[in-house]
Amino acid sequence: MRTALVIGTGLIGTSAALALVGRGVTVHLRDHDPASARTAASLGAGTDTEPEGRVDLAIVAVPPAHVAATLAEAMRAGAARGYLDVASVKGGPQRELAAMGLDLTAYIGSHPMSGKERSGPLAATADLFEGRPWVLTPTRDTDTEVLNLALELVALCRAVPVVMDADAHDRAVALVSHTPQLVSSMVAARLEEAEESAVRLCGQGIRDVTRIAASDPRMWIEILSANPGPVADVLSGVAADLDETVRALRALQSADEEKRRDGATGVEDVLRRGNAGRARVPGKHGAAPTAYETVAVLISDRPGELARIFADAGRAGVNIEDVRIEHATGQQAGLVQLMVDPQAAPALAQSLQSQGWSLRTA
Repeated sequence: MRTALVIGTGLIGTSAALALVGRGVTVHLRDHDPASARTAASLGAGTDTEPEGRVDLAIVAVPPAHVAATLAEAMRAGAARGYLDVASVKGGPQRELAAMGLDLTAYIGSHPMSGKERSGPLAATADLFEGRPWVLTPTRDTDTEVLNLALELVALCRAVPVVMDADAHDRAVALVSHTPQLVSSMVAARLEEAEESAVRLCGQGIRDVTRIAASDPRMWIEILSANPGPVADVLSGVAADLDETVRALRALQSADEEKRRDGATGVEDVLRRGNAGRARVPGKHGAAPTAYETVAVLISDRPGELARIFADAGRAGVNIEDVRIEHATGQQAGLVQLMVDPQAAPALAQSLQSQGWSLRTA
């Protein structure tokens, strides 16, 4: 691939453009808002001038409701040898294009499974897709050359290609992406009118659950409007679990010992099923989940403290597999939770203590 046209210079489009430019591809940028394209160009994502001729690949990075129309316009103009979209819903756009009578041999649907709570070109990074799954949804009509262009794009963005049927993809993202967004938002909504004394008690648990609730509502309305059925199906199952859990919790309030036992069994059931489901979430680099041990270190909120603790861990010869930071309420301090291989944890703890760090029980 030598040339590309990115239509839509939001987070995903600009990030893909940055990755391509970094690997020597000439990228042209187009957006319904010229200021957005100029911003992306100023970040080094390419040029906002129109290509002089046909490019190798046109990448459509617009909201799902506009994907089919944008693709149709580009295809009728003969803008590229191959056409690809990166919308988070695949079945609808594919059917819309077919209904328009367009030649779908030059088109392939795709969805990079990566993003941020922030949107727009200023949130874009060239490494956004590195190590992340990038779903491709070819049909029987998709030309081999177009599939190869899509695979080259995924490789240049250093993502991991995953081939799926379009409707199977939509059911999958309803479960692993769209429903979690709504559930996170619903939990966060409980905080809107909560007592200030309650909100001040927020710890890492509520931060983890509500992190994605900070996402742009306008963007999510576009996404959910394109995939309402599968999301409603998943939420229906969640609602059934909620109803049963509420019943079980009410039973725990009963004066009847048998009802309390039934209530405890009901709550334990949902917690255990949650354990089982969480255990299926892929671990680091998409590998099987690994159980790490946590070494928790008290850290002051001063410049350079994180760099110092990582350097000290490096001197101990221990690889930090993951890290979390829990900030203390009302204090300029926090707890850094270093996740490491269980066999390395004792050596790391001893080494950090010998270098003056204060350890805590995580």
